[in-house]
Amino acid sequence: MEKALPGPILQSILPLLNIYYLERIEETALKKGLSTQAIWRRLWDELMKTRPSSLESVTCWRAKFMEAFFSHVLRGTIDVSSDRRLCDQRFSPLLHSSRHVRQLTICNMLQGATELVAEPNRRVLETLASSLHTLKFRHLLFSDVAAQQSLRQLLHQLIHHGAVSQVSLYSWPVPESALFILILTMSAGFWQPGPGGPPCRLCGEASRGRAPSRDEGSLLLGSRRPRRDAAERCAAALMASRRKSEAKQTARGAPAARVTRRSTQESLTAGGTDPKREPLPPATSHEAPGTKRPPSAPATTSSASASSSTSSSKRAPASSAPQPKPLKRFKRAAGKKGARTRQGSGAESEDLYDFVFIVAGEKEDGEEMEIGEVACGALDGSDPSCLGLPALEASQRFRSISTLELFTVPLSTEAALTLCHLLSSWVSLESLTLSYNGLGSNIFRLLDSLRALSSQAGCRLRALHLSDLFSPLPILELTRAIVRALPLLRVLSIRVDHPSQRDNPAVPGNAGPPSHIIGDEEIPENCLEQLEMGFPRGAQPAPLLCSVLKASGSLQQLSLDSATFASPQDFGLVLQTLKEYNLALKRLSFHDMNLADCQSEVLFLLQNLTLQEITFSFCRLFEKRPAQFLPEMVAAMKGNSTLKGLRLPGNRLGNAGLLALADVFSEDSSSSLCQLDISSNCIKPDGLLEFAKRLERWGRGAFGHLRLFQNWLDQDAVTAREAIRRLRATCHVVSDSWDSSQAFADYVSTM
Repeated sequence: MEKALPGPILQSILPLLNIYYLERIEETALKKGLSTQAIWRRLWDELMKTRPSSLESVTCWRAKFMEAFFSHVLRGTIDVSSDRRLCDQRFSPLLHSSRHVRQLTICNMLQGATELVAEPNRRVLETLASSLHTLKFRHLLFSDVAAQQSLRQLLHQLIHHGAVSQVSLYSWPVPESALFILILTMSAGFWQPGPGGPPCRLCGEASRGRAPSRDEGSLLLGSRRPRRDAAERCAAALMASRRKSEAKQTARGAPAARVTRRSTQESLTAGGTDPKREPLPPATSHEAPGTKRPPSAPATTSSASASSSTSSSKRAPASSAPQPKPLKRFKRAAGKKGARTRQGSGAESEDLYDFVFIVAGEKEDGEEMEIGEVACGALDGSDPSCLGLPALEASQRFRSISTLELFTVPLSTEAALTLCHLLSSWVSLESLTLSYNGLGSNIFRLLDSLRALSSQAGCRLRALHLSDLFSPLPILELTRAIVRALPLLRVLSIRVDHPSQRDNPAVPGNAGPPSHIIGDEEIPENCLEQLEMGFPRGAQPAPLLCSVLKASGSLQQLSLDSATFASPQDFGLVLQTLKEYNLALKRLSFHDMNLADCQSEVLFLLQNLTLQEITFSFCRLFEKRPAQFLPEMVAAMKGNSTLKGLRLPGNRLGNAGLLALADVFSEDSSSSLCQLDISSNCIKPDGLLEFAKRLERWGRGAFGHLRLFQNWLDQDAVTAREAIRRLRATCHVVSDSWDSSQAFADYVSTM
């Protein structure tokens, strides 16, 4: 057992130590049985000047401080020369703290990537490769060629030759296509040396002599583009109308030559053939020296495409989903008409991003119709190769990550196709999180790729977390489709915020979900152990939910959020299914459900002798007949010896309900309840004090945890402190200092 340093000693040595010498004496302190945690906590408070989240449990302040110190030094947000405890010429701050870094966050314009791959920091990168487990990207912006090349080397070192097992992307409203595809492909274990980049010394001579092939974007997506979704077609129509109005105002300029989709895509990948032009940045192409370029388009078109795409690629990627922000960029580009008209006859066309959509939007273009038919074929369960996605055998395959998380990263059709193409063979992936990515009808392609992945030998995917604003499939049908596609899945969390809307029902071939996705056939037995579902508004068909539960015999935890059923009988049908088919169920949670008319069903649950934990969160349990229902509920709980935890937050229990609940712990009770959550229940200090006195009177021993968040304990602080003091003799109390005046409206509604 480690002992903390005595206060006087701590105060005397703290001003004399810097973090480098403190690190050196750490091992000696451990051998002596002394803990330096107090010193590191003091350094955190004085230097970092931030308070950790109340939800965070800090087990080692030394590791937490050094990890944060590394990130601040890397980004240049802390000046090591400003404090002598951080400054020592005999130590390198990055190298000294790198071995403590378990997760690293890269923000904005990839700050820190270039510094880490620089030759002076080679030892730092080698240390990170062995210590780093999680790599996060937050609020990424458009980056330049050098930054992307540095990121390519960094990912290769940390993922392919390192220990990084998780990559997470957060809050990227307008993803840059080339950068997003680069992160995905590298995370999946594919490696293409960048143009002009130094060879990797860890890959060996074989990889050095290997000629690089096409970049990840063109390799994955080929020369064909799929049929666009509704948002892209809408943006194309807006751009086409604006283009026509601008064309009327143009004083000179011959009509733009018609260019086929194929030559336009060649302009995207080749960047034109004008030798005087600079090569396109990675947002458009990553071609390496020696790569064969496709045949060029006519000179005027090529020149215009190269110049316009060079300027537009700095603003928005060619494959970004047309969100409001990109449309604003188009308006700014329109203001540069004078600059474009001086460039030559081929410059009447808008920037290449606009031009691609306009050409693609022409209905008389035969190739567009052909591509549309191919794209629609993908929704019928055909192989991904029908979309023009070639295989990835040309790339070198290395170690890949096991956890991928995408939070609030809108996926364009191109990005979704890339992700699906990678997922179909990503056998090392164990956990996948897709949160608010605007998948739309691309959910069908995702299901196809997951089905293909499940059929791969050695597939390890066991956890899937999926949430979005809308879904073309109702949530229960989507759940059935996922369970059928991934029968070995252990954890499934799915949430849809708004009711289902069929995407583009007027488009031929997209009138509804493919027949192989949904069906009336019975769901085969699966391995689900944890199922969490967040429902949109509207009544849900109980038989569909029951069919999922019947096939999930191994289910141990079920959570239903905002579920609404047509009648209490439908809810009772779900509970009866749980009792008959889910005998291994241990934890059951209901949140934001109106159970005021389902009191008999609630009693049925409380009498279940297999459940160990039940949660009724904001379920309006005591809205009707509280005087009759509370004694029945307490009687059911007193006879249940298996229930260990009961959570009742947000049910307006009040003082009277709390005192009735105290009878569960009486002497004649066989209950083994050890965790009780009564947060947000309009409990006042005098009621809590009486509850504590009753527990003392019955002589009940410590029963575990009691949660009291957001109750009206501030109305009498003295009484509240006395009640909590008495309660702490029997249980561990967790409370907060909450301002109950914010709950005045709730108080009025209970009067």
